[in-house]
Amino acid sequence: MQPPPNIVLTGFMGTGKTSVGAPLARLLDFTFVDMDRLIETREQRSVRRIFDEAGEPAFRMLERRLVVELSHNTRQVIATGGGVVLNPDNLQDFMRVAMVVCLWSRPEVIVQRLTTDTTRPLLDRPADKLESIRSLLEARRACYESVPRRIDTSDLTTNHVVRQIESWYRTFQP
Repeated sequence: MQPPPNIVLTGFMGTGKTSVGAPLARLLDFTFVDMDRLIETREQRSVRRIFDEAGEPAFRMLERRLVVELSHNTRQVIATGGGVVLNPDNLQDFMRVAMVVCLWSRPEVIVQRLTTDTTRPLLDRPADKLESIRSLLEARRACYESVPRRIDTSDLTTNHVVRQIESWYRTFQP
């Protein structure tokens, strides 16, 4: 069976979507697309500023439009924003044209990875980032678990995750 024309990496912030996506795309000779970076480039402002100035619903609308656009392209590794799965249409569109993989990590690992990151609007205000991450993860758990291919990146190297996803892709079975 032919593998789908794209690979989509979804999952919570700090799970490695961008860190894994770029080398995976190089390995497969695909184009790497980081949805958040592409939105920032097009909007000429950061995701944080979009959230602050226009609100989360406006950002989710930009995200939705980009999902529709990217669904018409091929040979891409797409790193989604962490909340793209909140809209079931996004996941459904990607499942039609891609092998979708959900990256997962333990909350403590996510906190460690994001300690110096000041670009995450949903973690900007809470004093207790660990509790905030746990709460957001729990709220999104069903969305992430609806993705058939999942990998816990907590204790794995980037290279290990890249090779696992490459193996799934090369031996793809729906």
